Amino acid sequence: MTDRQEVAGNKTMVNVVLPSHILSRIPQLQPGQVALVGAGPGDPGLLTLNALMLIQQADVLVCDRLVSDEIAALKPAKAELINAGKSCKEHVLTQQETNEVLVKKAKEGKRVVRLKGGDPYIFGRGGEEVEFLMDYQIESIVVPGITAASGCSAYAGFPLTHRDFAQSVTFATGHIKHDGKLELDWSALASDDRTVVFYMGLNNAQLICDNLQAQGRSADTPVGLIERGTTLQQRTVFTTLSQLPQAIKDNGLKPPTMMVVGEVVSIAQKNEKKAAQNAEQRNEKSALAQA
Repeated sequence: MTDRQEVAGNKTMVNVVLPSHILSRIPQLQPGQVALVGAGPGDPGLLTLNALMLIQQADVLVCDRLVSDEIAALKPAKAELINAGKSCKEHVLTQQETNEVLVKKAKEGKRVVRLKGGDPYIFGRGGEEVEFLMDYQIESIVVPGITAASGCSAYAGFPLTHRDFAQSVTFATGHIKHDGKLELDWSALASDDRTVVFYMGLNNAQLICDNLQAQGRSADTPVGLIERGTTLQQRTVFTTLSQLPQAIKDNGLKPPTMMVVGEVVSIAQKNEKKAAQNAEQRNEKSALAQA
């Protein structure tokens, strides 16, 4: 059941009354519990219903760097907000410190929501945090979120799989280890019928470019670079594998930027051309009708 009310700017505010059979399935966060919640890739509209309801139950909200202010603002007014953001070379809290904060707040009897960009179990260290909580006998709830790979690609105008181009998709880290190595199965990633999504790969674009080409991936393979995907600041750059490092430099791209390698990326460019042609045809028909 929904009630609709017109508001300024010709936008519609929707107040949703949830049926009891749906409400009964919303997780109820108890004192001393921790919920690891995926906030999605940035657009507040991509929050799941469970994510929204748990945020509004929180006594303490522990946020990643990629969680937008708009989403963090959905917490109760009295809830404590803790920034646990991490970037490539700067940590507000280390992972160990974040783990300890979760345990400390839970042992104080607080309802703790650990809010993560994307999905907590896809390059979000959610698995490590759940293990740490279990070591201290802290109960946890995990709520998946729309991962950055699917959110960013959809907003950029292309799928991750396609019957004609990509029969599989691989999510890979582009972040090197402390020993300076990026140990991936490059021969598998170089397969022409595979889409590869690199998380945190911007600073190692040359390494990615060189390794994929060395294993036979074509220099002309399309690449999509989506900076701050699904947000109002989203910027998308299309390039090719051989031109990848230069495209990043020329466009001044900064983290967070998702890197997608594969023929599926070309679909966005094709659809842009089709959309422009369709718009031109509509304008021509409109002009003829008015003549």
